[in-house]
Amino acid sequence: MGWRLAADALVVIHLGFILFVLLGGLLLLRWPRLLWLHLLAVAWGVTVEFFHLLCPLTPWENQLRQAAGDAGYEGGFIEHYLIPLIYPAGLTPQVQLWLGGFVVLINVAVYAYLLMVRCKRT
Repeated sequence: MGWRLAADALVVIHLGFILFVLLGGLLLLRWPRLLWLHLLAVAWGVTVEFFHLLCPLTPWENQLRQAAGDAGYEGGFIEHYLIPLIYPAGLTPQVQLWLGGFVVLINVAVYAYLLMVRCKRT
């Protein structure tokens, strides 16, 4: 049970990281010091999507699941957990490029908003 709990916790952390990549720029309104951490997270997220890389958390989760006596899964976190919710067909390289572009678009919009707020303050 401990291994399964650890694997589930890792899934929650993984999802939290994805949400931070997508929406973490909004945290800069409250905590501007997160700027560089967020930019690094966005760079990692975009790189993983554009170059079709496997996030290192996925094999770690699979190892924990196998230690718990469960079967691991093929592919990555997005293919296994998120894509079935969004796209019933499956993940293709073209869809990954769109997802990476979506990450860039959201963050450009968030940073543009942050710049507008900052300009209004000065």
